[in-house]
Amino acid sequence: MNYPGKTLLTAALLLLASAGRLSAQETEPADTTETAYTFSEDAPMLDGTEKRLYRLRDIRIHGVRYLNKEVLKSSAGLAVGDSIYLPSSFISTAIDRLWNQRLFSDVRIGATIDGDDADLEIFLRERPRVYSWNFEGVTKSKQKDLMEKLQLRRGTEYSDYVIDKNRKLIEAYWAEKGFRNARVEARIENDAVRPNAVNVTFVVDRGPRVRIGRINFTGNEQFTDKRLRRTFKKTHQKSLNFLRNTKLKESDFEEDKDLLIDFYNSKGFRNATVLRDSIYPINEKRLGIDIDLSEGNKYYIRNITWVGNSVYDTEKLQNMFGVHPGDTYDKKTMHKRLGIGREENPEDMSVKSLYQNEGYLMSQIDPSEIIIGADSINLEIKIFEGRPFTINEVSISGNNRIDDEIIRRELYTRPGELYNRALLMQTIRTLNAMGHFNAESIMPDIRPVPTSNELVDIGWPLEETASDQFNIAGGWGSGTFVGSVGITLNNLSLKNFFKKGAWHPYPMGQNQRLSISAQTNGTYYKAFSFSFTDPWLGGRKPNSFMLSAHYSEQTDAYYLFQKSSEYFRTYGIAAGLGKRLTWPDPYFSLYAEASYERYMLKDWDYFVMKNGAANLLSLKFVFSRNSVDQPLYPRRGSEFSASVQLTPPYSLWDGKDYSDRTMSDNERYKWIEFHKWQFKARMYQALSRNSNLVLMLSAEMGYLGNYNRHKESPFERFEVGGDGMSGYNIYGIDIISMRGYEDGALDPTSNYSRGYNKYTAELRYPVILKPSSTIYALVFLEGGNAFDSWKSFSPFKIKRSAGVGVRLFLPVVGMLGIDWGYGFDHPNQGNTGRRSGSQFHFVIGQQF
Repeated sequence: MNYPGKTLLTAALLLLASAGRLSAQETEPADTTETAYTFSEDAPMLDGTEKRLYRLRDIRIHGVRYLNKEVLKSSAGLAVGDSIYLPSSFISTAIDRLWNQRLFSDVRIGATIDGDDADLEIFLRERPRVYSWNFEGVTKSKQKDLMEKLQLRRGTEYSDYVIDKNRKLIEAYWAEKGFRNARVEARIENDAVRPNAVNVTFVVDRGPRVRIGRINFTGNEQFTDKRLRRTFKKTHQKSLNFLRNTKLKESDFEEDKDLLIDFYNSKGFRNATVLRDSIYPINEKRLGIDIDLSEGNKYYIRNITWVGNSVYDTEKLQNMFGVHPGDTYDKKTMHKRLGIGREENPEDMSVKSLYQNEGYLMSQIDPSEIIIGADSINLEIKIFEGRPFTINEVSISGNNRIDDEIIRRELYTRPGELYNRALLMQTIRTLNAMGHFNAESIMPDIRPVPTSNELVDIGWPLEETASDQFNIAGGWGSGTFVGSVGITLNNLSLKNFFKKGAWHPYPMGQNQRLSISAQTNGTYYKAFSFSFTDPWLGGRKPNSFMLSAHYSEQTDAYYLFQKSSEYFRTYGIAAGLGKRLTWPDPYFSLYAEASYERYMLKDWDYFVMKNGAANLLSLKFVFSRNSVDQPLYPRRGSEFSASVQLTPPYSLWDGKDYSDRTMSDNERYKWIEFHKWQFKARMYQALSRNSNLVLMLSAEMGYLGNYNRHKESPFERFEVGGDGMSGYNIYGIDIISMRGYEDGALDPTSNYSRGYNKYTAELRYPVILKPSSTIYALVFLEGGNAFDSWKSFSPFKIKRSAGVGVRLFLPVVGMLGIDWGYGFDHPNQGNTGRRSGSQFHFVIGQQF
């Protein structure tokens, strides 16, 4: 078919589908972009029954002012010189590609034919661009939150779809915060300066906060509504408990319905289901929830059979399972002991962990339930054991500051050994304890080798975090200002100390720890301390070495213009060795330390001894166990330590009569003697499904004993009460914090205490858990007391307190925090018969 001259052929008009699309486009605001269509009304149409091959001679784009035309041609799949058939789907495909960019409100393509050549004419209308996104009726902080959540960016396209989507997202955002009646309108305005640009303002009317007024159940005959409401962890109706969250969040409600069914399953009601639920408004501030239940019959276990087990005999598996014929059907407990489904916890002992700890990586457990009658179930537990897997390769990635060899020596997963899930979890704890990696992201990458059904590769992708600390601080203590400076290097390498090019900015990589600090206020107080720790002395075995030294001086010269006439000086040195034990389990350790200290006093009234010099030579032994999963925000595990510090019993052989009251302090206390005992225990337990809500329970006790009742040690006693933040270190006493009371308020005398006890229950919830910072809030109950003799010591005579607090951990400065506590009892020091009352406490570099 021949066409004389140039004939304008409109492919967009030939393609009826594209024409239909054009009529469906949304109405736009005023558009400064004009598109002129110059189609010839009497142009002959292409014969739809005959296709012909044309060469694209030229491609011209019309109506575009702000976009790159060459990029548009490429994204449409069009290029000069290509050969195309007309009519065909080639043009419609190009139109679809341009539409999919969501940059245009109108797309049309026409063609000018000249013999075997075709010139394409692309007519576009650009969508207006959004120059600014604004909010009305929203605080600045919430505006920033919404901008990030909705990912609103300047220059994005404007369309009714985009506006409607974001409007609904904003309403959903406020609904999650309890404003379920929030309404959002969008105001669109053409930008006064920029052509083809609009400004979008979302006008937000939050309305009143809507809370759950009541939760009703129907169909429940076995349990009351009150008992069923208690199964909900996050969805609660309004009550006298004003601390309980009563706003509705649909995702939480769905989880709580699962917990409701879990509760029924745990009581034997295997077929319990939620038939329907409805959420309806009671008034503008309250909504109601109705839940219709079908409880079904209560079931009992009749028979239990094991199928497929050859590695372990049935008796051992049955003992591990712990469910017996005649027991109430409890799906949650059964799945937990089998280690399957939602109840699987790698750290719990279960039938599955029994297999996985012996290398059976691909082992599977499938409990099959057979209904017998109306109330009985036979259990057939099928086990697929597979083959034991051996560790093939162990890889480490993400470590730039820590040497590979330092990390590998902490791994319990080694090539050539059987896969063991328990050792995998132990490795996670050990890596967390190093303090150099993001504890929230440590997760092994377990990959069976594709070419073998008996080998597995284990990868440890790590995310390093800053662990060194440098601080310059000032504090107020005992009526004076004290400045301090300190640096802690947690990744030192002594072997690279003299190695050329190893200082970046110091020789690092071996996980050795060096800490140097100094404190002073000029005349009244000055102190210097040094410590060095090598966790692997010699680099072959996990035997740690510690060396420390200190010097301090306190005087009565509170101000620079004063000259001191009284002082208390101390200096000391200590060296210790620690060893990780393999029995009873790898969490145990033993530590031994030898130390020497010298105390020099002149007219110092704060100890039993006031003048002279005293020497202290002692040995300290610590037996401890630590299975805490991570150091900064522990969720599970426990730690305890039992320690004893002993000096030689000089009074048994020196021949002196210490009952002589005329003996001077300098002679009586020339060599200090005592035996000091301390016990500390702490346990962490996650309470929520996501393990963020954590309960911490702790108990500790201490006692300072003597060999000779006429030679009680004036030093190494306890100061009980307050936060321990005196502004400076005090050598010669142990500070025991007790929130809700002032510093030392629980000591029975002005000469400190010889015994103490303390109990704490703390509920924690994280605000931020990131490598750059860790923040969590807490509420606590605390009790404790101090005593001046073993005879008066009692674990049940305690002073009580309660309060709230917050902790912030920054890698550069360490732990910071503030607590408010209320003491319910009167203190022992300055006893006025009144309660201790409200007290604020500050935390720097320590945890209660």
